[in-house]
Amino acid sequence: MQDVSRREFLAIAAVLPQLMHANQPTQTNRPDTRAMFVCMHEAISARYDFKTAMEGYAKAGIRAVEPDLTKVREFAMKESPAAARRLLDDLGLKAVSSSNQLGLMEPSDQRAANLEQLKWKVELAQVIGADRLVTPSAGTGNYKEEDYKKGVDFMREAADIAKPYGVTLMLEFARTSRFVASLPTALKMVREVNHPNYRVMMDTYHFWGGISKFEDLELLRDGELHHLHFEDVPAEPIRELQGQPDRRFPGEGIVPLRRIVEVLKRKKYIGAASLELFQAATPALQDVDPYQMATKAKAAIEPLIA
Repeated sequence: MQDVSRREFLAIAAVLPQLMHANQPTQTNRPDTRAMFVCMHEAISARYDFKTAMEGYAKAGIRAVEPDLTKVREFAMKESPAAARRLLDDLGLKAVSSSNQLGLMEPSDQRAANLEQLKWKVELAQVIGADRLVTPSAGTGNYKEEDYKKGVDFMREAADIAKPYGVTLMLEFARTSRFVASLPTALKMVREVNHPNYRVMMDTYHFWGGISKFEDLELLRDGELHHLHFEDVPAEPIRELQGQPDRRFPGEGIVPLRRIVEVLKRKKYIGAASLELFQAATPALQDVDPYQMATKAKAAIEPLIA
């Protein structure tokens, strides 16, 4: 795709004011927000374009999606941002989250460029109706205590960028991060940021495969968890050798997902159980189309969150 400036992209999005008042999805198009529900993260269909993936998910009866904003942008450059929103509405899909932006909290020479990327992403998230954006920690440096103090300030700055667009950023701790790798650290940072547009989320793959403990779930305050990625961790290979291709469908590994769900419900979590597997990096998923992927996801996840 040819690179475009942010100004050029926003010119394409000039229909936003009309869009925000028209073609609003009906209640029947929305997932049941009174309970946990199945959601499809678009990374699981990375070999397919935005339109094909969304059509496959809708055909399988999915109502909640977590689009990859880079894929949405590719579609929008050919059609328009408004067309991306119309596609979701016409298919009865709700973008309950969006993915993603790296490098917002860690000190880095790339941080200014990351903030520029964040600006077009929160604008596009607003257009497609997503009110949240995943921001994983992927730090690889050797950090000191003062870096975490800077990180809190960096997160506030990013939240201020997202706030005018009605988008909440979500800190995702990652088992491979050297900056925020556990639920306790993520909670500590988000609480210190103390900004309505920065919340904490959790990925069960990073939670169980990393340094967090099951008991850490008790640290969550009622309603504090804002989003959930829902996958399994295999018994083999050993965890030190595991990477993104080793993620498994829920129920195919060793994570006590039912127990985790029970605690999260007790902690008043209501929202998506979003399946994030990485098709591009996982040979076993290479030939699985979006409809097949969503059908298997529903069958795997629904019994675990009921």
